[in-house]
Amino acid sequence: MLRGKYVFHAGACDSCHTDYPHHGPFLAGGRRMDTEFGTFYVPNITPDRETGIGDWSAEDFRRAMIEGRTPAGSHYYPVFPYRWYTGMSEQDVADMWAYLQSVPPVHNRVRPHDLPFPFNLRFLLLGWKLINFDQGATVYDPQQSEAWNRGAYLVNHLGHCGACHTPKMLLGAVFRDDKFLAGSEVIPGPYPAPNITPHEVTGIGQWTTDDVVRALKRSIRPDGLPIRGPMAEYVDSGSSYLFEQDLEAAAVYLFSLPPQQGPVRATEERLDRRLLADGESQSGSAGASGGGGMGSWGMALLRAAGGGRMRAK
Repeated sequence: MLRGKYVFHAGACDSCHTDYPHHGPFLAGGRRMDTEFGTFYVPNITPDRETGIGDWSAEDFRRAMIEGRTPAGSHYYPVFPYRWYTGMSEQDVADMWAYLQSVPPVHNRVRPHDLPFPFNLRFLLLGWKLINFDQGATVYDPQQSEAWNRGAYLVNHLGHCGACHTPKMLLGAVFRDDKFLAGSEVIPGPYPAPNITPHEVTGIGQWTTDDVVRALKRSIRPDGLPIRGPMAEYVDSGSSYLFEQDLEAAAVYLFSLPPQQGPVRATEERLDRRLLADGESQSGSAGASGGGGMGSWGMALLRAAGGGRMRAK
């Protein structure tokens, strides 16, 4: 049970499946997620038999995580990041399932997705899968260290970092694997996902392992500013629960990646706009308001790359 809870937090599942902006019950779903394809409403994954996953079997859950299919056999929309979860070990899937069965059931019937034609046709997702989905593929390299492989597993699968940080094309539907983790402008919510490859200017090339661990454990950037937005949600729901050894392993893997030029200009000051607005508001300035909802994917490392040119003392 405890191991399943740890796996659950590694995926920061409640950052999406709990409607925190409206103080919703734990994992009862209902959170609104606005995308360019329409509006999604995150499902209830408590063991309620009528409105949650209480009538699922362990195999139903495995199929959802590994195959991206509903218990009825239809395809899930990739807003549920099964493209990354498919590489999870069978044991981790089973342990997560055991933990979810221990969560108090909540009766909460989530409204259907609001998607325009043709995105409301689920059978078209088969085409998306043919391009983007390799079922059961796990990132593992026997020539690499144990730490590297653990980090690869956390970044590529449990943390599903590429779901946000890898740029997309064709209306955001197809991932550019040649620019893996190089940053993306196409994610739900007002924030872009920064470059988390070790590029010296636009990525985390000037970060240290301690910087990565601090960001994932305490929501603090290398320049000492707090991390806000979806990344703060991920840290709160996910990475802050992880062992420091696992966070260090994630850093080992990230620093081993080929540096990629990211979408953020080298001269752009990447401060959190809402943090600045909060400061102006507190000082009585007539600054801009903070903006609307966050629209988190529970993604790992979102908004973690904030520069690295000035380090916290």
